[in-house]
Amino acid sequence: MELLMRVSEGLDRIIVKVGKIAAWAGLLLILVTVFDVVTRRFFVLGSTKLQELEWHFHTILFAFCLGFAYLKDAHVRIDLVRENLSERTQWWIELAGCLLFLIPYCALVIYFSIEYTYKSFATNEVSASATGLTHRWIIKSAIPLGFIFLALSGVAVVLRKIVELFGPERLRQKVHDIEEAEAEHIEDITLPDFDKQDTDKPGGDKQGGERR
Repeated sequence: MELLMRVSEGLDRIIVKVGKIAAWAGLLLILVTVFDVVTRRFFVLGSTKLQELEWHFHTILFAFCLGFAYLKDAHVRIDLVRENLSERTQWWIELAGCLLFLIPYCALVIYFSIEYTYKSFATNEVSASATGLTHRWIIKSAIPLGFIFLALSGVAVVLRKIVELFGPERLRQKVHDIEEAEAEHIEDITLPDFDKQDTDKPGGDKQGGERR
């Protein structure tokens, strides 16, 4: 069990590092988009390369952050049944979901996207636009690579759940502390409560009542 825990923590560190690096693509996407819009609007300059670079950064952002988001339980979950079950039953469901759905699905995507990327590389695929970007295989390789990291995050979660289900109390508590810290970090990222802000203002309750 100690080995499983160490492997899970090692995968965790790799996936988190990749996700944090890829997250910078979001800033680059914003900068390129703003520059493209401003130059088109005010200087009547257009660039197909910039437009294509925008979706390149978008692809990098979502592909390489998929695994990070799953590992940190940041994906949106619509739980109608699971939340009412015992904690141990939830662990079994997560374990089964990874083994039966997540990892096999990632394997299929990786298999077909490698062939997809290789064909692009073999034919030296370029943009359909004459003024677009070349070497299209580079951005296409983000698909198999991104799903490899997602599969690795699934493996890390599987190892965690095995430790929680069958490991000694000391290791189970360690996993619990890790997951609790991650959950608190996600919960801290909340939208402002505008209804509460309205009621905090003088006369807010009266105005709110009139609106309702």
